Amino acid sequence: MIRKATMGDMDDLKVVYHNARQYMKATGNPTQWGDTNPAIEKLEQDIERGQLYVCHADGEIYGAFVLQFGVEPNYVTPREGAWLNEEPYGTVHRIAAKGTRPGVFDEAIGFCKEQIDNVRIDTHPNNKTMQHLCTSRGFVECGRITIARDGSERIIYHWVKE
Repeated sequence: MIRKATMGDMDDLKVVYHNARQYMKATGNPTQWGDTNPAIEKLEQDIERGQLYVCHADGEIYGAFVLQFGVEPNYVTPREGAWLNEEPYGTVHRIAAKGTRPGVFDEAIGFCKEQIDNVRIDTHPNNKTMQHLCTSRGFVECGRITIARDGSERIIYHWVKE
């Protein structure tokens, strides 16, 4: 099940994101989130904005993601490529799994696709797991962006409801 995160979920969210960072390191992507991203303050802001969601069942929070509506500043002008359309969209950020249950990506993206007909997501060039999940779940690779915060590169993906 999916629900909006609350400040009371913070201890569980710390574990989810810690485990996700460890997985990323173990699979050849040590720099996308490093040791501290996303920062606790960023998660608190996401909760306050009502855009951080948790996947949960049987008293366990096993996944988390942000669904942000409106313009994502990093997406305005792709460095290369182009979006499939310029219709209103939702952006998925900070998707993470605790690693105790399969299917977090499918559950989270399924929820997002129910909310809006255009979903955009990006990932680091070293994040082979996310690249595979995106392309195998109907997202189209659209190009590259540069993240304003640190100048790093991301591959961008777009899903449009048929």
